[in-house]
Amino acid sequence: MGRSYSMDLRERVVGRIVDGHSRRSTARYFGVSESFAIKLMQRHDREGSAAPPRQGRPRGSGKLDPFETFLIDEVERQPDITMPELAAKLLEIHGMTAAPAVLSRFLCRRGFTYKKIADGSGVRTRSHS
Repeated sequence: MGRSYSMDLRERVVGRIVDGHSRRSTARYFGVSESFAIKLMQRHDREGSAAPPRQGRPRGSGKLDPFETFLIDEVERQPDITMPELAAKLLEIHGMTAAPAVLSRFLCRRGFTYKKIADGSGVRTRSHS
């Protein structure tokens, strides 16, 4: 995903257009696309701000969020469960496919860590902070 232009540049573009220059000439002046200048002014007129919109998916809308309780309960019930085993249980019980790496990131974001044990296996633990 691309990065947004800085607020400084956004404010200078808006200021030049407000001063009476066209959107297209302002875009050429600052070396940005015409589309950017046009859309920036539409946003400025609509919302009163040149700030960029939030990027990314809204929080709480991931495909695993509806299964959070199930996943956490399974890991707490069996801390040494592997992510492929957890993925298989999720598919078997709920019909949802998820890659093991996605499950691991999901659990890490919820405070779980992976602890290796001397025999080569591992255990997921959760910090309660």
